[in-house]
Amino acid sequence: MKKKYRILKIAVTVIILGLLLSFSLKRFSGQKITDQKISVKMNEKTPVYFIDEKDIRSIVKKENPSGKVGDLNIPLLEKKINSLPAVDSANVYLNLNGKLNLDIKQRVPVFRLNKDGRDFYVDQKGVEFPISKTYSHPCMLVTGNVKPEEYQKLAELVEKINKDNFSKKFFIGISKYRDDYNLLTSEGNYKVEIGDLDNIEFKVKGFKAFVEKYLVYQDPQKYNMISVKYQNQIVTTLNPYFKENDSILKAGNKELAKAPIPTAAKKPDLASSRPSEKKKPASSSAKPKENIKPKTAGQPKETKKAEKKPVPTKPKAKVKIE
Repeated sequence: MKKKYRILKIAVTVIILGLLLSFSLKRFSGQKITDQKISVKMNEKTPVYFIDEKDIRSIVKKENPSGKVGDLNIPLLEKKINSLPAVDSANVYLNLNGKLNLDIKQRVPVFRLNKDGRDFYVDQKGVEFPISKTYSHPCMLVTGNVKPEEYQKLAELVEKINKDNFSKKFFIGISKYRDDYNLLTSEGNYKVEIGDLDNIEFKVKGFKAFVEKYLVYQDPQKYNMISVKYQNQIVTTLNPYFKENDSILKAGNKELAKAPIPTAAKKPDLASSRPSEKKKPASSSAKPKENIKPKTAGQPKETKKAEKKPVPTKPKAKVKIE
């Protein structure tokens, strides 16, 4: 009996709530959604302005021309807002007092990519969305043929750079040449080659150590490139247009000029190593001379190798620092 009583009690409660809900819907279905009853909230942590409250309100009016609560299709309105390229997510709901709430979360660009002659933004999830004509968000500029599957890893790299004060000070852009990524620096004309997007923290720490222990005492114009893509070493490329590098480059040319170029040894002439043949007698009556022994094979004379002067070549302006 107790179980039947509980089931009956629950059923009555559900029926009462259903009646109240239907009554409230009928009551508010004829009411109009005024501007005061529309609440738009932007929930992103980083403030961006690709869309504003006016854009959302205009969409609401377009999807519900009558302005009545009963004519509003909430799922369709939510789908319409979510289809906007700059919107990450949208939640639309209606209170029992007839107030329409719209919670909007916009996409926040992590970097701006220049690829194949067009510019667009990429967010933390690796999703592309177009730039705005009215708003430009300050973020890292990336150039080169970056593949879509690399977007998320590249976004992680940019976020690590932005969180670190040292990296944020030095790196102002990223470029991709063939399969190698390069970090563009704010000081000097050199770039930092990092190769692929693996072991980023280790590579940045290696560059930081190089800067603090060596580069701070050098002119930033001295190098064209500093490579940290190799394991446990840093390779620097000198700037040939920097005057102080002339003596280093000339010394490198002299060292290359002194280095001998190996040449292939010539084979001895086989004709000179053969024994000389006996002379035939002038006539059949003539007797051959006695004690004429055939000549033994003589050793070939050593021929002097033609020494070629080495052609001076330009040295590779690379210095290995382990």
